[in-house]
Amino acid sequence: MKFSNVRLLVKDFATCFKFYTEQLGLEPAWGDENSGYASFKVADGIEGFALFVSDWMAPAVGNADKELPAGFREKSLVCFSVDNVDDAYAALKAKGVKFVNEPTDMADWGMRTVHLRDPEDNLIELFSPLAPEQFSEELTEEIKKFS
Repeated sequence: MKFSNVRLLVKDFATCFKFYTEQLGLEPAWGDENSGYASFKVADGIEGFALFVSDWMAPAVGNADKELPAGFREKSLVCFSVDNVDDAYAALKAKGVKFVNEPTDMADWGMRTVHLRDPEDNLIELFSPLAPEQFSEELTEEIKKFS
């Protein structure tokens, strides 16, 4: 088995496509705002993220009669590595992106993070690694344990 991609199933495909391309700056590898399916380049030669119309997927898995969940805690998030969280935060904020929080060092995670939501409320994390000397003692011990 080989990993292919993470695909968000969305209701308003065009709005989500525009958000990921125009606001977050992802480059489509396939599809456009009218195609109903689009994959995005996430690294050189890698398409690991996609959007698909939820109503088109539902019949294939036998749940076309069910509603999309709303008002619940997230079960997943889309995570993107960036060179500098603070720079990415400032650039996206200037484009009108609204954030859930501000850039924060997460010493227990070994990264600096900031969170936002796409037009359909999917949680997105941007992160950049912290220097090892900024890691918490607990994380440092875990790294030794699993290295």
